[in-house]
Amino acid sequence: MHRDDLRLTVELRSVTAGARRRAVRDGDDRVDTAHLLHSLLENDPRAREAVDGGAGGGQVARVLGYLVQRSIGYGMRWRGAVEDSGALTVLTSLGAPGWSPAAATAIGAAVARAQERGATQADGADLLAALLADPGCRAVEVLRAAGVAPGRPPVGPPAQRGADDSRYWDDGPVVS
Repeated sequence: MHRDDLRLTVELRSVTAGARRRAVRDGDDRVDTAHLLHSLLENDPRAREAVDGGAGGGQVARVLGYLVQRSIGYGMRWRGAVEDSGALTVLTSLGAPGWSPAAATAIGAAVARAQERGATQADGADLLAALLADPGCRAVEVLRAAGVAPGRPPVGPPAQRGADDSRYWDDGPVVS
């Protein structure tokens, strides 16, 4: 368990669990920021909207295309290398085993961002903002490679999800 798991919303804990599974499937020793971005885009509608920038899903599809190629193409140069962009302060003594320094820092920064806005738990918008704040991380590298200019994350509280809000039906894979 990452040291900040209890300070993440249930949805964001699902994102981190998905990132862990993806790292294992990819044969990686550590969760990195690209794993986090992949899982975030699969699970968080606000993150998809922010990355898409009103392009009707085209930019998200392009980013996901790069991310799914990770184990066979685009990410091969990352194999065996620990992600540490050096752009953010890394507190390795507080980090979690199985997380790259940049990914651990992004989770910590998401929690700090949530606290700054008065929330007790970080959500997907907080994580996306933390990822975008590190221009040297793999997540931002993937966004750039896919032709997506890393922009501003969504702001404000998450939209309330209603039972009849079809934007959230079948909104990604079921976590098992």
